[in-house]
Amino acid sequence: MAEYSLTTPLSEEDVRKLKAGDKVSLNGFVYTARDAAHKRLVELIEAGKELPIPVEGEIIYYVGPAPTPPGKAIGSAGPTTSYRMDPYSPILIEKGLRGMIGKGERSEPVVEAMKKHGAVYLAATGGAAALIAKRITNSEIIAYEDLGAEAIRKLTIEDFPVIVAQDSHGGNIYQEGQKKYAR
Repeated sequence: MAEYSLTTPLSEEDVRKLKAGDKVSLNGFVYTARDAAHKRLVELIEAGKELPIPVEGEIIYYVGPAPTPPGKAIGSAGPTTSYRMDPYSPILIEKGLRGMIGKGERSEPVVEAMKKHGAVYLAATGGAAALIAKRITNSEIIAYEDLGAEAIRKLTIEDFPVIVAQDSHGGNIYQEGQKKYAR
């Protein structure tokens, strides 16, 4: 397993070199969105309208952060379960989304879109939300403020630790890990 430091936005070349199990330290910006925001984004795409965020080369972090304490950029910001975004992710990947951060395995249509278009699924450590939040230096609501914690935010991140859970070649730590320890 390799270790990488990457700065967003990501290129297809950045993504294609990553393999399941690699450790990645992310820097730059990521956008947050959960299922309600994803639904709205896909509706805009289907209507041929402009999106409120750039998608090409970007990463979406599946998180609904806790309220922001005084003096902090954001509240606890741990990953949410990713499968709720699976109906929407292939369309966003086709539009150039390069990465997603969450927890839990992705569906076959998402994996196929990742392989075809060069995207990666990254896992952030669940249960470490307060520690992850320390890697977020700024948080700004960009769209859908009416969704509260699920509004789309632009997060500035520094040395944000993730692991490649599912790569653009079909590698999958969830499946590989089970095989490794199966009797």
